[in-house]
Amino acid sequence: MTIRKKTELKRPLNRMPAWIRQALVDAKLMDAYRERPPYQRNDYLGWIIGPKLESTRTRHLEQMLAELERGDRYMNMPWRSDE
Repeated sequence: MTIRKKTELKRPLNRMPAWIRQALVDAKLMDAYRERPPYQRNDYLGWIIGPKLESTRTRHLEQMLAELERGDRYMNMPWRSDE
């Protein structure tokens, strides 16, 4: 039996592939990723895993990592935590 958590996401839930998880761990950005709202985490994953070309997926991953490290961007738009 699979138990699903109720989410407030409007888009289907994207599962994190191991290669993205490893990139976050290697960059020491997993905590920064987890601090983002659920919709941002889900959108990032869909945006990274969606393209057919590996070069596009890599570029999107690199952008996400840079935005997480910087801490004030989301999908190339200004963003700030409401903490």
